[in-house]
Amino acid sequence: MNFLKRILLIAGLLTSMVATPCGWALDIPQHLHRSHNAKLVEPHKGGHAAKTGARVEAKTAAKPAAKAQVKAGAAPVRKSRTVKAAGSAKHHYYGERFTANSFVDMQGEGDVTGGEDPAVRAAAIDALGNMNGTAVVINPANGRILAMVNQRLALSPGAEPCSTIKLTVGMAALMEGLITRDTPVDLGGFRMNLTEALAHSNNLFFEEMGRELGFERVRHYARQFGLGELAGWKIPGEQLGMYPDQEIPAAEGGVGRMCSFGQGVSLTPLQLGAYVAAIANGGTLYYLQHPTNPVEAASFQPKVKRKLEIAKYIPEMQDGMAGAVEYGTARSLRVNFHELPVFGKTGTCSDNGTRFGWFASYSDTPMGSLVTVFFLEGGRPVFGPRAAELTGLFYRSLWDHNYFGDRGPVQASAAVVGGERGGR
Repeated sequence: MNFLKRILLIAGLLTSMVATPCGWALDIPQHLHRSHNAKLVEPHKGGHAAKTGARVEAKTAAKPAAKAQVKAGAAPVRKSRTVKAAGSAKHHYYGERFTANSFVDMQGEGDVTGGEDPAVRAAAIDALGNMNGTAVVINPANGRILAMVNQRLALSPGAEPCSTIKLTVGMAALMEGLITRDTPVDLGGFRMNLTEALAHSNNLFFEEMGRELGFERVRHYARQFGLGELAGWKIPGEQLGMYPDQEIPAAEGGVGRMCSFGQGVSLTPLQLGAYVAAIANGGTLYYLQHPTNPVEAASFQPKVKRKLEIAKYIPEMQDGMAGAVEYGTARSLRVNFHELPVFGKTGTCSDNGTRFGWFASYSDTPMGSLVTVFFLEGGRPVFGPRAAELTGLFYRSLWDHNYFGDRGPVQASAAVVGGERGGR
């Protein structure tokens, strides 16, 4: 091997060593040329092949599928078809220059807080610290916003959803019967199912799902799930995100790129929170409401936007969302908090010198579910696993202040579930 080849080999090894262990790298775009001879084949017995590339963690293969099945009653593993997408993956690494500020001096200054739960708000502020971002906490049983920190950002026109878009694409693929959670998808050298793809935020998987579904079906489900429309009910200052009427050009990745990290889409924290709340509660998409004073909070009445026929598919999604927290891109949440099950999805991407870090999740608590959306923007300190870590701090603060254990039924009803017990 000549000197030049040795240098190239060493450089390639160093790149893999740097990129592979970092969960946030899984949210960076991948490129896959569309195959015109994609076909379905029967899976090989004995599980999935070992995964390769900077976006797939080698230790995934050693994780049994049962680790993702946190919730009792999960459906057994089924034999199913393999979706095959031939192609070649090209990994590109660019040195980005960020100009946005990742930190703030005052968190939540100017927010309207009279109708919020003070304990939830305090925990969210503590978790954000001085990070430039917003935290929205929702009761999924009725659509009430319990806390919204940094409302200017929460109510803004939104940002590219990054890999959180995978939650809508995965659900669409399930509802269309394209896959189950166990369907191995051949990605040109390795196989992966939905559970693993959600847990590790694999872009190639969701690019292929987008191409198989086609833009019109992808757009139909995105709109059904609340993207491109106001999520709130008469919330002053709420601005509208955007889901385009046409797919982005093929030269920019087309529908595959839109489905892997949301290029061309603008998502707001409220839109994402409303959709995750529908997953958490079994399929009811509520209008989100933000009481502005104690009287409004006391007289709160839920408002249903529409029912989503997703109940039977939620366990299929739940495994991957649990896997993200237990061993995938959101495992930083467990650095701070282990006491309750949490199901979520990270997202990391950047645009014009600003990096975005998302983590949307729901939890099981002794008093029902809570939905949280942490959205950060700034520079290099901002990424999805960081937002997941802050979510862990949020739950740690509530837990340490006995939020879930020391409240009586009247207090719990008023503060967390508005007279209804949460659930899925």
